[in-house]
Amino acid sequence: MASKDVRRPNFLVIVSDDQGPWALGCAGNDELQTPTLDSLAEDGTRLDRFFCASPVCSPARGSLLTGRMPSAHGVHDWIRGEAWGVADEADVEYLEGLTTTPEVLAGAGWVCGYSGKWHLGAGRQPAPGFDFWYAHRTGDGPYFGAPVWRAGRRVSEPRYLTDAITEEALSFLHGPGAGEEPFYLSVNYTAPHSPWVGQHPKYRLDLYDDCDFASCPQEAAHPWFSWEPGPVSDAVSDPRPSLQGYFASLSAMDAGIATLLAHLDAAGLREHTVVIFTSDNGFSCGQHGIWGKGNATWPINLWENSVRVPAIVRWPGQVPANVVRNALVSACDLHPTLLDLAGLDPPEDPYAAGRTVAPLLRGETGDNGRETVLVFDEYGGTRMVRSTAWKYVCRAADGPEELYNLTDDPEEHHNLASEPSCRSTVLELQAELRDWFAGHVDPRLDAWHRPVSGRGQLQPVGAAANDTALYYSGENERRHRL
Repeated sequence: MASKDVRRPNFLVIVSDDQGPWALGCAGNDELQTPTLDSLAEDGTRLDRFFCASPVCSPARGSLLTGRMPSAHGVHDWIRGEAWGVADEADVEYLEGLTTTPEVLAGAGWVCGYSGKWHLGAGRQPAPGFDFWYAHRTGDGPYFGAPVWRAGRRVSEPRYLTDAITEEALSFLHGPGAGEEPFYLSVNYTAPHSPWVGQHPKYRLDLYDDCDFASCPQEAAHPWFSWEPGPVSDAVSDPRPSLQGYFASLSAMDAGIATLLAHLDAAGLREHTVVIFTSDNGFSCGQHGIWGKGNATWPINLWENSVRVPAIVRWPGQVPANVVRNALVSACDLHPTLLDLAGLDPPEDPYAAGRTVAPLLRGETGDNGRETVLVFDEYGGTRMVRSTAWKYVCRAADGPEELYNLTDDPEEHHNLASEPSCRSTVLELQAELRDWFAGHVDPRLDAWHRPVSGRGQLQPVGAAANDTALYYSGENERRHRL
């Protein structure tokens, strides 16, 4: 019944969709009901400064799987696909030729399963490395009647999608994952992604009937906010129904996670399974005057709520319990860390952007023992470097530079980039950013000077004669924040 060899642990990797770093009870939100995740943090280690590689789903997910930045794996924006009238993406592989975590694990004997949102192109059949496959066909959509792939067929899911993703994951655990070999199960919920209103069971919504939602202050709309008609703009105009749906979707996901963890306990696999929880990218629900993430604004933003995400790791006996680490950790670190915990070496990769944080998780080094004291982020022609105290953002096209002193201004309201007293800090961080990206970008896949707009990617890089055919750029459409 799965592996009980500490040298070859099982992995349960759970990824939510659009969950801000504030959207977790154990992170200090006393309004949000996430008892399972709070308990998971008590039993494990929470990484309080864990950053996605890009503040939008498809690029961020590509980085989680490959350990590369978007400018080295080629997924630069969310993939529009069939939901937006784009050519059939059922067999279009966006990560072709790249080695992912499940491919390495499968090659070493792990049985790999997938349940939930994929959003990296080809989804009709299992992605390389996977033996079990239940995948959402697009990047968003309704929670009832969701578009999914089942046995290579397009179907409409009759179940509430969060429950369906949980139940399919359980099918893997009772089926392919129940053999003697270790398993790797990737569970990718669409929660708490929009739509929020009229999408969730009443008993979940009722949990927040009397909630004040003080944890989501509705600041005045930021001048950069993109007012495209849809769920996000509706939320700015009338936040309460959307807040209730956002919170309810997280509580429903939390209940699904409880079911999966209960299975591990019943099967005697608690001590033999590494459980990792994180999100693809962050999100704001009124904070900073926006609803959304990186592409909620123009210019694209890399504010903390967009780039920082929840992260929890539990492995009893190996990872200390009830510990919070403040070290800067990148989503690109997940790929080498999982392989390290599995006792495997990552394949040689000249563009690898991540490093294992297994020693940090095991408590073998303190936060200050991390060699990496900077983290980096990108979204097309917008890039960020962040230290413990400072954040610098630059843009390839016309657009403001940004510099924030995060010690004095954690909400990033005061841009110091043009302050004469901060010029030396700007120059230092500019050099750090330039030098680091020079070593972590595949020139063929570099997003820096490409017309990435936040409106979506249409084809893999190299699939069109010119870059303008790669990204959506409708002149009359405001940005859709997928």
